[in-house]
Amino acid sequence: MIKPSSQLKTWQRMAITMVMGFSSGLPFLLTGGTFKMWLARESIDLKTIGFMSWVGLAYSLKFMWAPLLDRYQLTRNGRRKSWLILTQVALVGFLAIMGTFDPTTSLTPLVITTIIVAFFSATQDSIIDAYRREFLPDDEMGLGASMTTYGYRIAMLLSGGLGIGLVGEGNYNITWNQLYFAMAALMSVGLITSFFIPEPEVAEPPPKSLQDAIIEPFKEFFTRPQALLLLTFVIAFKLGDSISGQMLNKFYVDMQFTNQDVGFIAKTVGLFSSLVGLFLGGILIKKLKVYRALIIFGVLQALSTAYFMTLTLTGPQNWALALAVIFEDITSGMGTSAFLAFMAMLTNKRFSATQYALLASFASLGRNFFSGFSGIMVEQLGWANFFITCGLLALPGIFMAVYIKNKYV
Repeated sequence: MIKPSSQLKTWQRMAITMVMGFSSGLPFLLTGGTFKMWLARESIDLKTIGFMSWVGLAYSLKFMWAPLLDRYQLTRNGRRKSWLILTQVALVGFLAIMGTFDPTTSLTPLVITTIIVAFFSATQDSIIDAYRREFLPDDEMGLGASMTTYGYRIAMLLSGGLGIGLVGEGNYNITWNQLYFAMAALMSVGLITSFFIPEPEVAEPPPKSLQDAIIEPFKEFFTRPQALLLLTFVIAFKLGDSISGQMLNKFYVDMQFTNQDVGFIAKTVGLFSSLVGLFLGGILIKKLKVYRALIIFGVLQALSTAYFMTLTLTGPQNWALALAVIFEDITSGMGTSAFLAFMAMLTNKRFSATQYALLASFASLGRNFFSGFSGIMVEQLGWANFFITCGLLALPGIFMAVYIKNKYV
């Protein structure tokens, strides 16, 4: 007998949330960075590899089919669980199918399968975001956002750096195809968990028709007095952090840090410090509440972004790089916890899948669109002024958070 979510202990809800985050994060790089690495190692031309970036459009467009997830219940398992199980079965199957292809002889069917995986992965993200919103009490949203990102980052580590490191002529000598078979098997962890978790307890009924599921979420959100301000804030809060992050690898090269320095300090140490930040953020949000946490974490996030300019003064010193990376990753992790909790609390539980997908799409603008100007900014400003400017770009989001807290909370 599956207990309802209200009868579970906090640690049980957090464990479920973390596994769902793992399930969400695992397919992401398998259609992105890891997939491109596979194509590059098979000597696929750069033009084709560049086009593969469009596979990720599914993650930006998922709000278009999210109303189906809010409207329909596929099986007696429940509205959220039925879609969750369907998408995870599809991901296990299509990831395994990806592992049967050779890019040099079967590139077209491989790309088509990859697009299908990205579609189901983006759909799963919408369901998991909605599930978390409906499954967790409001006072656990911050910690839940941290646990989701914990699972997500661990999954990305397995499907990215560690997975790629297993392929080749080293001690393990597995093939790309075997890597994808292994990732399909790991995907079953989330699938098995989905059978045993409770369907969220939601008092509000789902939309009565598909038309309602399409129109009502947008009507409900955009008739709020602060709707445009909230969407602007969603774009602005992590804008400076996103823009600076796109240029960090180039910055490390220009500052003459070695690959070993970057790999150990910026990637490995950075991963653990970001996990520390996510944990601290989740704990502190419960004490500070979401809006106050957004303001405090936003200030720290801005300072840590600007702090990278100190590396232009110290030169390629490992201790300086470690300080900058640890400071940035901890504060960014804290900011991410508060931001995800904030977006979840903005959604109406009747249409949480659609509204969260809409907010996530707007949030991705900073990463996907405005970050495209980061190279021009560095050319015009230089590295030190670039990082200071990115820190200043966080100020509008902080001021909006103060205004929202004072006016609407």
